[in-house]
Amino acid sequence: MKLFSNTVSTLEHALNYSSAKQKVISQNIANVDTPNYKAKDVSFKAVFQDVMGQSFQAHKSDSRHYDFSSKPSRMPGIISKPNVNYNENGNSVDLDKEMADMATNQIYYNALTERINGKFNSLQSVIRGGK
Repeated sequence: MKLFSNTVSTLEHALNYSSAKQKVISQNIANVDTPNYKAKDVSFKAVFQDVMGQSFQAHKSDSRHYDFSSKPSRMPGIISKPNVNYNENGNSVDLDKEMADMATNQIYYNALTERINGKFNSLQSVIRGGK
């Protein structure tokens, strides 16, 4: 029996993405004055959307066979932009863009936590018998 729906798993993956994005943005801001530092980004969102668009169904010839997992096989990928320079010292961090990305990521994270809290509150209500 599956206790949680796929929604909780999806929200968990989205929270992992948001956490990785926050770490990368923080690293970029911390290195805003480091010469030759190249800004990084997280490419998990594209990978996540690819995985969510796929649906595999295992053909089991024995009850002991396992189902295919819907978990993504790739972890959030951190990429750097090698051919971009914003400063004369070779640094490619745009502080305004990083701050805007951080605000966007914070709104995304807050929406995800509200949604997963709603799921757990619904589950708690069911456990208590609707009281």
